[in-house]
Amino acid sequence: QAQLVESGGGLVQPGGSLRLSCIASGFTFSSAAMTWYRQAPGKERELIAVISSTGSTNYADSGKGRFTISRDNAKNTVNLQMSSLKPEDTAVYYCNARLTIRFSNYNYWGQGTQVTVSS
Repeated sequence: QAQLVESGGGLVQPGGSLRLSCIASGFTFSSAAMTWYRQAPGKERELIAVISSTGSTNYADSGKGRFTISRDNAKNTVNLQMSSLKPEDTAVYYCNARLTIRFSNYNYWGQGTQVTVSS
């Protein structure tokens, strides 16, 4: 059974940093495109950063220059390093995995981890 478990969220002051991690199991992690999303109260879930199975990365404007996504296929882990955090970064951050196996598409979500940026 596929599972994604996020960790690393918490309370941080503006300007601070956090590193989120997502550990995957139950599927071929190295074949999956991994994405970090976030959802603030009253807002729609938004894509923050994506890393393909080959390691290519892409970022939403909100995270460019401040967030870095990386993956470690040996550890089935995808990370999101966040710096220069702002109060508007406060949200629940979700890990997502997408892969195609034998022409079938699979899409998995983690339970989310809360990030609160406040003084």
